[in-house]
Amino acid sequence: MFDQRIRDRLNLQRKTGLYRQPPEIESRAGKVVYLGGKPYLSFASNDYLGIADSPALKEILIRNVERFGTSSSSSRLVTGNFRLIREAEEAYARYFGYEAALFYPSGFQANLGLLSTLFEPGDRVLVDQHIHASSVEGMALSGADVISFRHGNLDHLEKKLKKISGKQAGVVTESLFSMDGDLLDVERLAHLKKCYGFLSVVDEAHAFAAIGSGGKGLAGGVADIAVGTFGKAFGFFGAFVLLPERAKEYLINFSAPLMFTTTLPPFHAGAALDILEIVRKAEPEREKLAAVSRTMKEALIQEGFRAFGDAHILGVEIGNEDLAVRVSLGLKDRGILVFPARYPTVALHHAILRIGMTALHDRDDVSVFIRSLKEVMENKETCHG
Repeated sequence: MFDQRIRDRLNLQRKTGLYRQPPEIESRAGKVVYLGGKPYLSFASNDYLGIADSPALKEILIRNVERFGTSSSSSRLVTGNFRLIREAEEAYARYFGYEAALFYPSGFQANLGLLSTLFEPGDRVLVDQHIHASSVEGMALSGADVISFRHGNLDHLEKKLKKISGKQAGVVTESLFSMDGDLLDVERLAHLKKCYGFLSVVDEAHAFAAIGSGGKGLAGGVADIAVGTFGKAFGFFGAFVLLPERAKEYLINFSAPLMFTTTLPPFHAGAALDILEIVRKAEPEREKLAAVSRTMKEALIQEGFRAFGDAHILGVEIGNEDLAVRVSLGLKDRGILVFPARYPTVALHHAILRIGMTALHDRDDVSVFIRSLKEVMENKETCHG
């Protein structure tokens, strides 16, 4: 019974153009990745500052592994609560302007562990319709009354808030959305927060280190709790939650994804401290990232593509899932790696090409991408039949 169900669902994925078969990456060197012995210019990375493959970061990791070993060998509540982890968390809290920070093994676990623990049945939580899957899962596990508002539409959020006026509420959103690439209207959210007094949780995974003065993101003045990840612009792995001290104490005692897993190794904390210094000094990389992202978006629009995105995450509207896959494969044939975002990552029949810009990209890379995309879209290989 189970085998047949698995077969049927996989076959349906294939028929609808939703089947996933991730490529096997052999190695990478900056903005170039190698598959089958061939180099590909990648626009599929979240390494926004371009530091993940840098000699400086490699040296940091080697030094910290040699000093602290490779594993914590325990959960946070047993013998995994190393002093160095506390020191790193305190440093991140200070830098981003919060009382406390709490490290999680991954961004998914951070959102899952935070939201499933913070909220509970009877709470009313308003969420942007396009929050990340980890936040959706966390809210579902919480048992709270989830009220969605139209993506990026804070007028719609206010209408929802008026209906529950006088009742304790939470709002969950993102500062830079991972697929739409649009930015949160922070000033408007701050105004609504002042008027309605809700608890605000903002996922800044794609903004921290890459946007804002010192890479401090966008929502520092409005988010009661913020979530960041090391796996994107920090060029590392793991995640962190920025929050009040009492909320940290609460999560340590009640957040199952934190309590019942091996904690991040102490070398991670040591490296995180060093990486924070890289991020602090990375203003030239942030400026380059912003500039090359603008160049790409402007070039796409000038050539007639339906492009969108307010920062370094850009999208090109394709629509049909099968066509999006074929466009991606056509680009791959031309030495460019970019992937289609399809349902359920985006709405059904609204497939896009998701373009991840980095500080390693330049104008020549933009020109190569635009030229190749034009060739693919004009070529019969993308036509049905």
